[in-house]
Amino acid sequence: MYIVPEKEIAGLMTRKAAFAAVEKVFAAMASDDAYNFPVVREAIDHEDALYGFKGGFDRAGLTLGLKAGGYWPNNLEKRGLINHQSTVFLFDPDTGKAKAMVGGNLLTALRTAAASSVSIKHLARNDAKVIGIIGAGHQATFQLRAALEQRPFEKVIGWNYHPEMLPNIEKVAAEAGVPFEAVDLPGMAEADVILSITSAFAPSLLVDHVSPGTHVACMGTDTKGKQEVEAELLVKASVFTDEVAQSISIGEAQHAVAQGLIRESDVAQIGAVINGTNPGRTSADQITLFDGTGVGLQDLAVAASVVDLAVAQGIAIEVDF
Repeated sequence: MYIVPEKEIAGLMTRKAAFAAVEKVFAAMASDDAYNFPVVREAIDHEDALYGFKGGFDRAGLTLGLKAGGYWPNNLEKRGLINHQSTVFLFDPDTGKAKAMVGGNLLTALRTAAASSVSIKHLARNDAKVIGIIGAGHQATFQLRAALEQRPFEKVIGWNYHPEMLPNIEKVAAEAGVPFEAVDLPGMAEADVILSITSAFAPSLLVDHVSPGTHVACMGTDTKGKQEVEAELLVKASVFTDEVAQSISIGEAQHAVAQGLIRESDVAQIGAVINGTNPGRTSADQITLFDGTGVGLQDLAVAASVVDLAVAQGIAIEVDF
C-alpha cells in the first residue's frame, strides 16, 4: 500500500484539482454511479471531541474507502494543532486490499472549500459582485480563496462571533486585491453570495439578512443539532445539497424538515445541476441555498487524485501490508 503523509499534501493538491475532483464526484452521485455509506459521528466523551467515519464507493472512478477523524476543539489552544484531524484510507474495490493511507487534514479543508466553490459556479448569479462570509476560522480562509476564483467579486464583507479573528479573512481578500469590510449580520443583505462556515448550534443568518437573488452556501452544519441559518430561509430558497439523506438528518435542512417547513423532496442534489437534469437557478431574484454537509466521496475523490500524483512524482511511501 501507499502512504502519503500530511506534510506532502500541500505540494500535491491544488484548489483547481480539488474543484475538478469534487465537481466530478457530485455529478457521479446524481447519476447513481457513486454512493455514500451511512455516517458514523459520535461524541467520545474525551477532550470534548467528535469522532467518526465517512465512506463510500464511486463505481465510475473505482474509488472505495473512508475518512476517519473528527473535531478536537482543544487542539489549537493546548497543542498548537488544528482542531479538525482526519486520515483517508483507500481500498482496492476488486480485492478489498488496503491501497493507500493519506493525510486528510489539508484535503478536508480543500474539498470543503471546493464544494462551496462548485455551488457558486453552478448556482450564483453571473453578475455577483459582493461576497459575504460568516466565520473567520481556519476553514474560512480556504472557503474565501476558492470562492473568489468563481466570480469577479469586487468586495468582501465579513462577520464573526469573535470579531478579533476577522483579520484572517481580511488578509485573504487583500491577497486577492479585493477590498474587505466588517459588517454586522443585517449588513449581509448587501451580499450576492454568502458563505457560512461556523460550528454553531443556533442560527446567525436570518431571513431578513438575505436579499433576493443571493446564493447562500452553508458549510458548517454536519452534525445533529448544528444550525447556521434560520430554518425559514430554506422555505424562501431553492435548496441544493451534496447528499439529500445527510442534509435532512445532520445538515442545515434537518431543522426545516423537522419543523415541517419543507419536505425531503424540496432538497435537490447539486450533482443534478452539474449534469443538467436540474435547471438550478432560473431567475435573477431567486434565492439559492447549498447545504454542504460533507460526504465521504469528496474525501475519497481528492485522496485518490493525491495518491496518483504522489506515485507519479515518487513521493508516495510504498510499504508491504
